[in-house]
Amino acid sequence: MLIFEEHKTRLTAAASSIGDIMRADDAETLKEQLDEADKIIANPDFWSDPENSKSVLTRASSLKSRIMDIERLAELRDDVQTLIEIAEESDDESMLSEIEDALKTLENAVEKKHTATLFSGEYDAGNAILTFHAGAGGTEAQDWAEMLYRMYTRFAASHGFKQTVLDYQDGEEAGVKSASILLEGANAYGYLKSENGVHRLVRVSPFDASGRRHTSFASLEVMPEISEDTDVNIRDEDLNVDTFRASGAGGQHVNKTESAIRITHIPTGIVVSCQNQRSQHQNRDFAMRMLKSKLLQIKEQARLERIEDIKGNQMEIAWGSQIRSYVFMPYTKVKDHRSGYENGNINAVMDGELDGFISAYLTMISREKDKTG
Repeated sequence: MLIFEEHKTRLTAAASSIGDIMRADDAETLKEQLDEADKIIANPDFWSDPENSKSVLTRASSLKSRIMDIERLAELRDDVQTLIEIAEESDDESMLSEIEDALKTLENAVEKKHTATLFSGEYDAGNAILTFHAGAGGTEAQDWAEMLYRMYTRFAASHGFKQTVLDYQDGEEAGVKSASILLEGANAYGYLKSENGVHRLVRVSPFDASGRRHTSFASLEVMPEISEDTDVNIRDEDLNVDTFRASGAGGQHVNKTESAIRITHIPTGIVVSCQNQRSQHQNRDFAMRMLKSKLLQIKEQARLERIEDIKGNQMEIAWGSQIRSYVFMPYTKVKDHRSGYENGNINAVMDGELDGFISAYLTMISREKDKTG
């Protein structure tokens, strides 16, 4: 029936994409690699080298995840095909809603897997540290920073990432001044690295009694989590370490002891803080790992040879520097200023539906790399 033709066309397009993914990410080869990793893990001497053991386990977990993703795509494709065939044979239009839901699930899964094929960076497969900062504008900007925090934690939850609050500084009246979270899971950094930058909000402020429209800014820093033994030379004399009493969403020791740590790297002006660990010593260790991550990231981006040469990229959190705009008034739209990707369902975006933006940006970067060779 003609009524099912649109669904069949969409299924054909999704099936074609799945075919491309399967050719690029062969399940049989992945299973062979997983078998080899499992044999290494089963060796009695496996744990004699903890660092290597961790690497093998991480690889095995990644292989399992990739195999499951491919198998799930095939199952979803077959489910949609079966639904359409049954509906056509029985001439049952009441199944249209079920077919539509199944197709959306399939298309979303294909989109996520396509995005994953674009991950090629050294740290893409690993964990990510997200740090939020409110821009100028007081309560309005701090509320916007909290909205972004909620958006990304929802995105993380939908992708199965484990979340750990590292630092959370409440706003003066509402919202948050700054916050840091660790996201653990396969490709967490690969997904989120493109979100690094300034985000702009346009809306009628709930804090303005006159009901005027406001523009606010907040920034998101995204860093890869690097291992403790990564070789980054940081001199003690280049550090200014402050302790303070934790506040906000910091965990069970909040407001009880001065266990929170803030470290300033004097040569670059980089500031990191951590308050969620159980002791001052643990907070310091994690803050140092955050500092190493940021210094290493900047060093690699600038292709510099020495940490001492890093000056830091201090982008102003204001007009003209935003990567994306979120407009609630006079119309509703979210637009990425780099890729041009747009989504008019702003409520869905604020609930964490960011895959379209991430995929569009990573695809753009991939094509630019292909052009330059």
